Amino acid sequence: MAARNLASDDDVLEWVKKDNRRFLQADIRVGDLNSTIKFYTESLGMKLLSQKDFPEQKYSKAIVGFGPQETHFVLGLTYIYGVDKYDIGTGFGHFGIATQDIYTIVENIRAKGGVITREPGPIEGGSTIFAFVQDPNGYSFELIQRPPTPEPLCQILLNVLDLDLAIKFYEQALGMNLLQKYDSPQEQFAIAMVGYGSNLTQTTVIELRYNYNVTEYTKGDGYAQVAIGTDDVYKSAAAVKLVTKELGGRIILPPVLIPEINTKITSFVDPDGWKTDLVDNEDYLKQLKKKE
Repeated sequence: MAARNLASDDDVLEWVKKDNRRFLQADIRVGDLNSTIKFYTESLGMKLLSQKDFPEQKYSKAIVGFGPQETHFVLGLTYIYGVDKYDIGTGFGHFGIATQDIYTIVENIRAKGGVITREPGPIEGGSTIFAFVQDPNGYSFELIQRPPTPEPLCQILLNVLDLDLAIKFYEQALGMNLLQKYDSPQEQFAIAMVGYGSNLTQTTVIELRYNYNVTEYTKGDGYAQVAIGTDDVYKSAAAVKLVTKELGGRIILPPVLIPEINTKITSFVDPDGWKTDLVDNEDYLKQLKKKE
């Protein structure tokens, strides 16, 4: 019996690597929905894909991105009535945007009164040109000079307390690939890029960052979660449950069909407390078609 269970466990973890996975959406809470939408569309070049008000539940929601939700990673913006400010915390780092003309974008943001926290340019000895800007809520965006890419919204940086543990978790629980790892003892940090596919510049990635000697981060209440598509939320949850037993983290929403959106979802937090929603691919696309 134990041998059969072990084989079954191995099958589930192997299935995760073959599953049809894609970054769907990251969700953040904002204090002023209209000014946030204006910044993302007029300054960062995104499109407003949808916007809806829910007066009975006292919140509004908007989706912005560089292309349709059927094919692109997007941002969900939630405004809760009466809340005009959120604590972003020290754990969330930034979102990354790939652009072919970083200098034009930065000057456009500057002309509109935006906040530039790092001017465009490479680090000493490096070749990649990048800059940092802030949105009206204080969320940080790294702008990265790159050739054309199918996923301009290309990165989420999350700080972690044990980099090797985090890498192992995302590889096993989510079937991601380690695309790059870099350690800088001089600057006292190490990073790992994990995601789907094999080309770092052609896909969305999670950048896991470990800062030397930091033993605690605050989560705040601004960044909420990332959603990833799967062909089977039940198998996905089974894999996550197996991995959490060894590496930490926990499932916070077992696989369930959410009646309001007729979509199957499961949710979990990783060993550092970062939340991920796994969403049924077929249900997700059906709901998008219904909105058209």
